[in-house]
Formats: sequence, C-alpha cells, structure tokens
Amino acid sequence: MRKTLRVAAYAVCVRDGRLLLARSPAPDGTPEWVLPGGGMEHGEDPLDTVVRELDEETGYRVEVTGLLGIDSARRTFGRTFRPALGRKGLRGPEDHHAVRVLYEGRVVGGELRHEVNGSTDMAAWHDLDAVASLTRVRLVDTALALWRERPVTGRTAVPPGG
Repeated sequence: MRKTLRVAAYAVCVRDGRLLLARSPAPDGTPEWVLPGGGMEHGEDPLDTVVRELDEETGYRVEVTGLLGIDSARRTFGRTFRPALGRKGLRGPEDHHAVRVLYEGRVVGGELRHEVNGSTDMAAWHDLDAVASLTRVRLVDTALALWRERPVTGRTAVPPGG
C-alpha cells in the first residue's frame, strides 16, 4: 500500500462574530465549506503557507496572531481513478496521513474575492452560530474548538473523526 503525507496550514479568521470560510468541491462533487488554507510547498514555512493560501483563496492579507494547534488525521483510500490524468490517474490503495497546522489570523488588508482556477470557488463570511448548519469538513469544527478552548496541548477534547 502506498503511503502519503500532506502537511498543510489553515487559519481561523473571526471578525464581528463571523468566520471566514472557502467553498470547495468534495470528492463526489458536492460543495462543502472549508477553512482557507492549504498544502505547504517544499521548503515553505507553515506560517508563510497560510498567508499565501489565504491571499489566493480569499483575496485577503492576514496577520497570524497565534498558533491554535495541530490536527493529525489518517485515512485509507481504495483504488481511485482521476480521468484528467488518463492512465497515470489510476492509483492503488493509499494510506494517507494529513497533518494540519491551525493558526488564528486577522485580516489586515485586501478585498474579499473568489479564487479563480484553484481548489476553491467561493469565499464568504458566515455567522458563527450558523456554521453548524453548513455542509463543511470536520476540520472546521476542530479548528473552532481549538479557537474557543485554547488548549495548552494544541489538541481538542473532541476525539479524531468526531
């Protein structure tokens, strides 16, 4: 089984009781809300990653105001096919490990806009009270728990996958 590791950085940006989120298609094509952020490039610092990704996905310049914690998740995927890659898109089973660095950020400039030709198609502010009713990835809940609880360990009381 092939093993993969992806390290990424994301930010929780809350302003006036609203959370900044980006929208991305799930593997089945259903739109779901995600934290703005994404994968580190080789040699890139996670803090630089989150600043770059927020600019790309939302149009905002952010200042990182704190490290909230680290989320580590492992999943096994079966055989997959990505049509855009042709024969090279056929992949066997994969043991995937995602390590996500979660920051708190403050918008310091720029204007809200949607990403063009990227991994997200929309960025928007959502009332914190309404986030629970959105179709979203689990990481949004984990990040909000870290933001609210501020645990010394950088881990929430919520069990992985819960």
